[in-house]
Amino acid sequence: MIGFLIPLSIAMGLAGLAAFVWALRHGQFNDPQGDACRILIPQPPQQSPLKGEPDVRLVDDADHTDPRRRL
Repeated sequence: MIGFLIPLSIAMGLAGLAAFVWALRHGQFNDPQGDACRILIPQPPQQSPLKGEPDVRLVDDADHTDPRRRL
């Protein structure tokens, strides 16, 4: 059993090392500080996919703005 587990653990370690070297060479770790800051910047709202029509969630006179219009 141990004769099987030792080569298996060495192979898994080498696979992990190969994955790390691949990621290093393909630029996965180039700008970690910039990536961390970019997730905090709000994105502009997406336009509706139907010819520029406004999204119904962004309509100014939605029911939630006037409590008297609720059911």
